[in-house]
Parts: sequence; C-alpha cells; structure tokens
Amino acid sequence: MSLNPKIGDWQGKRVWLVGASSGIGLAVARQLHALGAQVLVSARRAGPLQDFASAHPGSLALPLDVTDRAAVARVTAQALEGGPLDLVCYCAGHYNAMRATAIDLDDLLRHHEINTVGLLYLLHAITPALLAQGHGHISLVSSVAGYRGLPQAMAYGPTKAALINLAETLYLDLQPKGLGISLVNPGFVETPLTAGNQFHMPALITADEAAREMIKGWGQGQFEIHFPRRFTRVMKLLALLPYRLYFAAVRRSTGL
Repeated sequence: MSLNPKIGDWQGKRVWLVGASSGIGLAVARQLHALGAQVLVSARRAGPLQDFASAHPGSLALPLDVTDRAAVARVTAQALEGGPLDLVCYCAGHYNAMRATAIDLDDLLRHHEINTVGLLYLLHAITPALLAQGHGHISLVSSVAGYRGLPQAMAYGPTKAALINLAETLYLDLQPKGLGISLVNPGFVETPLTAGNQFHMPALITADEAAREMIKGWGQGQFEIHFPRRFTRVMKLLALLPYRLYFAAVRRSTGL
C-alpha cells in the first residue's frame, strides 16, 4: 500500500535538492535531470553547484549555508520564483565519528546545526508555500544510525534519530493536507562523508546506487526508503531487541 502519491513521471517536475554539491544529493540531481526534471541544487560550496548547472541545461544553482536562517528564507523565495516545487529533499549533512569518551563540543554542535536545525529553518520557510499550492513532497535524508544508539555516533546518531521522529510527525500533520512526506534511511554509502571512516562498512554501496533506490522509493509512494535491504533489515531487527540483548549484540558485532 502506498503511503504517498507516486512520483513516476519526472518530466517537467521542479525539484529542489538541498545538500547537492557531492555524494547522494549530487547523484540524485544527475539522475533526476536525466529523467526530465528541472533540478535546483543548493549547498554551501558554490563552485560544484555552478559546475552542475553548466553541465545540466535547465538546472539552477542556489548556493546556501543551511545554518544561516535568513539565507534559508531568502533562497527559498528564489526557489519558488520559478513556480511550484514538486519535491524538496534535504540531503545536507555533517558527519564525524565521535565517542562519548572524547567529546568535541564544537563539532557536536555543528552536527546539530547542519543535520537538524538547518532542516527546521527550511521547513519553516517552505511548508507554507507547499500547503498553499496544495501539492508537493518533502523528503528527509536520515540514516539507519538514527534507529538506536551506536558506538562512535555520539554526534551523528542523535541528529538522525531526530529526523526520523520529525518525518513521522510531518507525515501525520501534512499528509492529510495533500503533501507527500518521505524518510530516507541509507546504510553505508560511499561519499565524502564516509571516506574518513576507519572501520569496516558492511554492505557499502555507491552514491549512484543510493540515488536509484531513492527515486524508486518516490516512484512507489514509500514513506520510509531504506537501503541496501540486506543491511537495513538487520538493523531493523536489532532495533526490536530489548536493551540487554541489543547492547550485547552491538558490542559483539563491533568489538567495541
């Protein structure tokens, strides 16, 4: 059963990807452009955005620092100047492994500013416009790291757990008003964010594979789009365990 309107035909759709200078966001931008969408790309680094726009006719680069509330409001208005938006996807993210035995407060707060607070700025700016137009889809890129606590995820995990809860709340509030809401929970994806990991990343996939899964999920009207399933299904089963079994299983599997 589809929980959202299916987006199967991207021809002429206006799509805004926030966090699209590299990784999953950039891969989604490329694939949606190839499917006929008008793609708007935002990120803090203007250079890669301009490179994308130059190589993909009809697209638009909108540089944006998501931690700047005024800038989010201004760029949202620019994105809406060209007409209604059919999909707004928040791909912006910050990640560094961190343990509670070595807290870097500045970096911990940076995770929250980009991964969570920046999204709240965007929702405040874009939701009234989507409600007024009576259609549209908001997609949040979270992570299976948000399912339950994990070693070395002191900074990253809580921000992704917040996005999971937020997406569920958005669905309950906005789906009856005609908006689609989806939650993207990837496993390990080969991106600049994960390149520095010093541990084994099981079931690692490419950003292009992740983008294909996301587009397939939007096309099927899914609420939660999680991949690769051979990994995410294990994480979902772990999340169902009582704490005594969960803590023991995670320590055994990670050696930490």
